[in-house]
Amino acid sequence: MTVEYRSVYELSVISDKVYDNPFIDVELWAVFAGPNEQEYHVFGFYDGQGVWRVRFSPAQVGAWTYKLVSYPHDPNLEKEGEFQVVPATKETRGFLKTRPDQYWGFEYENGEPCFLFGDTVYNLFGIVHCGYDVKPFLERRVNQGFNILRVRSQVSPFHPPQGHSKWQNRSTWPWGGIPQIPQFDRFNLDYFRSVDKAVDLAQQLGMGLEIILQAWGFEYPFNARNVFLPEYELLWTKYWIARYDAYTSVYVWTLMNEYEFYPDGIPYHRLIADLWAQRMARWVKDTAPHGHPVAVHNWGGALTPFAERFARCPDLIDLVMFQYWGDGRGSEASLAVGIEEKIEQCFEGWTGARVLSEYGYERNPELDLNIPSHEYMDVDHTRRGAWRGAFTATCVIHGFENTWGPWLILDKDQEGMHDLLVLHRFFTEMVPFEQLRPAAGLITKHPIGGKAAQARCLASEDNSIVTVYLPLGGAVGVALDCTRAYSSHWYDPTTGKMRAASYSTDGLFHAPSVTGSAQDWVLVLDNRTTN
Repeated sequence: MTVEYRSVYELSVISDKVYDNPFIDVELWAVFAGPNEQEYHVFGFYDGQGVWRVRFSPAQVGAWTYKLVSYPHDPNLEKEGEFQVVPATKETRGFLKTRPDQYWGFEYENGEPCFLFGDTVYNLFGIVHCGYDVKPFLERRVNQGFNILRVRSQVSPFHPPQGHSKWQNRSTWPWGGIPQIPQFDRFNLDYFRSVDKAVDLAQQLGMGLEIILQAWGFEYPFNARNVFLPEYELLWTKYWIARYDAYTSVYVWTLMNEYEFYPDGIPYHRLIADLWAQRMARWVKDTAPHGHPVAVHNWGGALTPFAERFARCPDLIDLVMFQYWGDGRGSEASLAVGIEEKIEQCFEGWTGARVLSEYGYERNPELDLNIPSHEYMDVDHTRRGAWRGAFTATCVIHGFENTWGPWLILDKDQEGMHDLLVLHRFFTEMVPFEQLRPAAGLITKHPIGGKAAQARCLASEDNSIVTVYLPLGGAVGVALDCTRAYSSHWYDPTTGKMRAASYSTDGLFHAPSVTGSAQDWVLVLDNRTTN
């Protein structure tokens, strides 16, 4: 039998033995051995009708063997075999990997740097389970350049205070029983077959998923640790890993959304949440065979530096999906002030990767204001927040009310989508993002306007390309080698168009003025073609 490199190889076995609860009464795993004789231990999962499955994604071309083992011993579930792994017929980048020492923290297995650019669709699995066609939406996001979606494993019908999901036409309870009488030692296979469809579709289209294993800590059952016991937590996590770890569309395993809500659903940072994250991260790394990054997502309240939080076990958390919406609220929210500063403070000394994964959800004024914190999340906040994050060399994930959670408008993008795509084009087509690093020392004079107007600089190591973001326009001074000839342009974050830039007589670059507003601009100084 032949299997393609990094495809999902599935083994299935059937037992005629009747188990009271096949999810826990027997454990199945496989031992795979590849050409380098390295062994991979992969857990199987029960899939109904007496069928158990094992899914594995081989990372090497050549001859492989496998052995299925069960405990307690069930001869129907045990067998041995071999298969040949051949090169993929379609080019594949392989799994996403964190590389904090290179690029902006991410690359694929084939060595290609990754500009992680994402959207938030927490309820994707529930949407599929309720019968909606998500393929056109996913295809549009792929064509727009998005490569990751934030999704939740468990989908609830509400988000406080009034964000009830009216699109839900059936239960998305993923366990046995019902919420009022839960059976956490078994799983709703109809729901998981819907998840199969979504994960497989994402793989076909080349879209990655950040799968959040425990939704919000304030949500049942994750806020009821006297009911959702550690044994159930491990069964839940193990089932997800066994069923989906083999997919290249799984980019990240995130332990919990806003993990500081552990253990009681009350939002503030405390040591017990860090210890829980370390324990769970260690368990996931020991259990998941394919090495996907393991992440935490913070609440956004008390922001203790992550190097302090995880100093005891610095290698367990690969990635922080970072949440911070900006310092201002009300009408000042559109400035997205403070995101860069907070990223720099919270990640000082951090040796893992990071993503600005949540800085607000753009408000759709045509919808009811069910989430009051979204009121001032407008297109300007969408744009400036993304640029502020990106100018700390941090990849960006955003979200829109149309598709974020309680609402379901899959066929229409909000206004801020245009501005996000302008940013994506800049970093993937116009400048080599993977070569750019923060270069605060190149700024000799900041625009007038204080913290909100402060310029940020990214430059290549040899300064052959220098980019400066001015959140409110104005004038900026840049230290340049006068012996080098630079082409100078202003890039408009609202249109994606370039116009010529030049020194003024005062030795500064003055951003174009826009009547009636303080628009943001990007200065691009490029010596690559004139060298």
